[in-house]
Amino acid sequence: MSNKEDKNPYDGVLPVYKEKGFTSNDVVVKLRGILRMRRIGHTGTLDPEACGVLPVCLGRATKIAGFLTDTDKTYCCVMRPGITTDTEDMTGRVLKTSDCSGLTVEAVKSAILSFVGEYDQIPPMYSAKKINGKKLYELAREGVEVERKPSHVFIRSISDIEVSLGEEKRAAFTVECSKGTYIRSLCRDIGESLGLGGCMESLERTRACGIDSKDCLTLSQIEEAAGKGELSDHILPIDRFYDGLEKLTVSGETEKRVRNGNRFRISDRASGRYRVYLSDGLFAALYDIDDGEAKLCRMFL
Repeated sequence: MSNKEDKNPYDGVLPVYKEKGFTSNDVVVKLRGILRMRRIGHTGTLDPEACGVLPVCLGRATKIAGFLTDTDKTYCCVMRPGITTDTEDMTGRVLKTSDCSGLTVEAVKSAILSFVGEYDQIPPMYSAKKINGKKLYELAREGVEVERKPSHVFIRSISDIEVSLGEEKRAAFTVECSKGTYIRSLCRDIGESLGLGGCMESLERTRACGIDSKDCLTLSQIEEAAGKGELSDHILPIDRFYDGLEKLTVSGETEKRVRNGNRFRISDRASGRYRVYLSDGLFAALYDIDDGEAKLCRMFL
């Protein structure tokens, strides 16, 4: 909890389970009403028709939103081979269908697994990615298609592949990937590698920023917990996301320097990045120590 109860009553990361039908910004707007605070930010866009983990930064934690956005994510998705749409998912206009009668389970699995590793991915037109200051989906809605530069992405693993070749062809699988990966575009590319086209039918983000879906709350659960005064039990502290760094507690004159974001000298610590705490236990900042001199990296006060 923050000391500024009237402005930003919470500090930390709230693990939200975004349900279908909401945009990521919808979640932020609704949380501002539920929590009665303004300083809230999400950690990466999740499509309205997708569901799953959406970590939301509250209060001082908004300072680490960019850091959390850069982390790997895990998704469970369902792909439809043989269907090409303008949005690269089943919500869009169908541009082409292909005959999948000759498709085999082995061919689908092989095509899916061939994308494990690094590859250059062209982002979808219907995305929040900006070109010349304008979001691609805004251009797409105006009927404008522009050339998109491919982004270098990394598919760390693909597992739990299940292929169904009944009347409606589907392939379900789990993807662990780097930031900036569009699963819709991955489905598109898998379909194209089969020579049939493809699109995404459904998507759930099951892990992001080290948070699993089982540890998340829906908006209604958040509202209920806040009403009971129990929401703080679910908010993750900022320093949890830096637990790989060594802890350094300061006091006296050094604490005064840290509060002001100033450098200080320290002789008994090796060079590297540290979590710095004040004498009362408050997580204050990240400092880089180099040859006995500590320099501010990021302030959280």
